[in-house]
Amino acid sequence: MAKLIDGWEVVIGLEIHTQLQTHTKIFSGSSTEFGQDPNTQASLVDLAMPGVLPVLNQAVVDLAVRFGLGIDAYIDQASVFARKNYFYPDSPKGYQISQMDNPIVGLGHVDIQLEDGSVKRIGVTRAHLEEDAGKSIHGAVAGMTGIDLNRACTPLLEIVSEPDMRSVEEAVAYVKTIHTLVRWLGISDGNMAEGSFRCDCNVSLRRPGNEFGTRCELKNINSFRFIEQAINVEIERQMDILESGGSITQETRLFDPVKMETRSMRSKEEANDYRYFPDPDLLPVIITDEQIERIRAELPELPVARRTRFVESYGLTDYDSHVLTLSREMADFYEAVVVAAGGEKQAKLAANWVMGEFSAALNKASLELQNSPVSAEQLGGMVARIVDNTISGKIAKQVFSFMWDEGKTADAIIAEKGLKQETDTGAIEAIIKDVLAANEKMVEEFKAGKEKAFNGLVGQVMKASKGKANPAQVNELMKKLLG
Repeated sequence: MAKLIDGWEVVIGLEIHTQLQTHTKIFSGSSTEFGQDPNTQASLVDLAMPGVLPVLNQAVVDLAVRFGLGIDAYIDQASVFARKNYFYPDSPKGYQISQMDNPIVGLGHVDIQLEDGSVKRIGVTRAHLEEDAGKSIHGAVAGMTGIDLNRACTPLLEIVSEPDMRSVEEAVAYVKTIHTLVRWLGISDGNMAEGSFRCDCNVSLRRPGNEFGTRCELKNINSFRFIEQAINVEIERQMDILESGGSITQETRLFDPVKMETRSMRSKEEANDYRYFPDPDLLPVIITDEQIERIRAELPELPVARRTRFVESYGLTDYDSHVLTLSREMADFYEAVVVAAGGEKQAKLAANWVMGEFSAALNKASLELQNSPVSAEQLGGMVARIVDNTISGKIAKQVFSFMWDEGKTADAIIAEKGLKQETDTGAIEAIIKDVLAANEKMVEEFKAGKEKAFNGLVGQVMKASKGKANPAQVNELMKKLLG
């Protein structure tokens, strides 16, 4: 059941634009490399010079089909490109080549997991191919606006959801799920800072059971935090208007994260305002059954399937499996750790180390997974030394720290630093006897019924052994010697 805010139900639909990961643009051979000097990657086709013709990039089609299969969607095997007409300085054509009536990807769905562990299915209306526009640059020249057309003709996949989300939490979870999926499938790098993944949020309010209210679109938001903030701000704005007896105007608005407000950009256009018509320079895109099956065969195991396997085969909790599948790279890394640690029986211990010490070290060093100084095989090798009692969990933290700093294997670190766990019963017993003799008061307290004294004695033994004594053996021998 949807959560109400002061008696209002929130209705949210999202349009996500993700840049497809190709070396060249959708209709030209220009490079898509980010960060180059303005207008150095804009060809005559991108600039819409007279006499030039667009040529469709085959890789773009394959990536769109790949996404469609990833969300179990209908693939239109005869999709059509259209011209979406509008005038803006960063669009030299005076129109955008997009898809309207026959998008390449039709109805599909994604399942989102919420904070309470529940799962909700969100419908995807369509995903269509289009070219990006250029970019207006303000302030580079005093009193003037410059136009950089490097992005013009960059391939985009616009993913349009059904208005199925009823809270900010659901909206953010949906965006994160799509973000994970496009990177998992290898169709986009999902770099939000570079504009490779951005979101338009359609927000409206209604009384429960009523028709949908008038929606406003929040344009081009490029971070999960800003999406959350923008929707919350817009909900408050619309609620204030409606509760004071006013009405909502359908429009496109911009979010200002500094002032924490949304402001009007333009009235919201309808499809007929763009005067769509089929692009006469481009033929329909015909996709064969063989092409679809080839792409299907190349799909990796999808996040939901992998998450389920981690729970069923490895015995992980839903939470652990969710965290470990937030990216394909992390899921692959984790499975390699499991293998190196000795297989499925060590899956939970491996998960604890990947999500704990290892992830904390990555965050502290501000490193991406691929730049980790400790490989999956090295981390798994260290876990294996915990399993076979070569080192204890406490010593393992020291070993890991040395591995991180020096890039060596656990076996090498253990040998060089003398960190092997003491498992000789006689040696441990001798240490315990010395500790008991030196701590008669704690022994008396334990015999008087104070259980905390026992833990204190164990701590003294571990300190005397410099952390090398096997904790399980220390506990067992201590109980024996204390009678």
